[in-house]
Amino acid sequence: MRFSTFALLASVAVLTACGGGGRSVDRGAAPVAAGAVVAPNFDDADPHPETAVARSRHPVHGIDVARFQTSVDWRAARANGVNFAFIKATEGGDRVDEMFQSHWRGAAAAGVRRGAYHFFYHCRAPEEQARWFFRNVPRRSGDLPPVIDMEWTPDSPTCTIRRPAAEIRADAAVLIAMFTEHYGTAPVLYTTVDFYEDNQMWKLGGTDFWLRSVAAHPGERYPGQHWAFWQYTSTGLIPGIAGEVDINVFSGGEAAWAEWLARRAQP
Repeated sequence: MRFSTFALLASVAVLTACGGGGRSVDRGAAPVAAGAVVAPNFDDADPHPETAVARSRHPVHGIDVARFQTSVDWRAARANGVNFAFIKATEGGDRVDEMFQSHWRGAAAAGVRRGAYHFFYHCRAPEEQARWFFRNVPRRSGDLPPVIDMEWTPDSPTCTIRRPAAEIRADAAVLIAMFTEHYGTAPVLYTTVDFYEDNQMWKLGGTDFWLRSVAAHPGERYPGQHWAFWQYTSTGLIPGIAGEVDINVFSGGEAAWAEWLARRAQP
């Protein structure tokens, strides 16, 4: 695609996306230059006041997906503004997400920067969980850092315990150290407002956080906390993806995104 055409499409996307509720026009599966940041062409089934802020101030958007997203046209999603994707790989010490391989291959084929995440299980040792993730997620130069998803699990059929905050942080430290050694780059830590507060997760210094805040800006929900990624909605609507999907933004602009990738992607 010639640059002039790409720029025109990006401008149209910004105009449609910034309102937070206007209907987007599907760009189809037009080819996208490798590494290009595509402006978001998204809708939202239930936008909150900060949805427009997320879209207007943060140019680098992406998604996270798991077994619930059973139909993804990755090329169309890429053409409509999905620049990166965090894909659920494993949970605990014995579960692999049913859609992991499909999403993992599809994202790469479409030129979407991809990373895998592990859903932490409170009833297994962190060492066992790390080894299970390593067994199922290959090391690949250029992939995003792995992600550790730590949150409470009140609806789990097998494990709803709430251990002391110091123990939770100790487990996180073990996982961070093991992931860093295995993949050559430190993992990103995903968490939610209540889990972050209950376990004083800010005490894990030097961590790149991916913060969930689907009703307000993370600056309001996580005062003073630096974040690399913000999950700003769980009701996003993106051409190429059937149903609602989580949408995220990177904290900086295009230059900062390129610098972060150069510094933090898997070597």
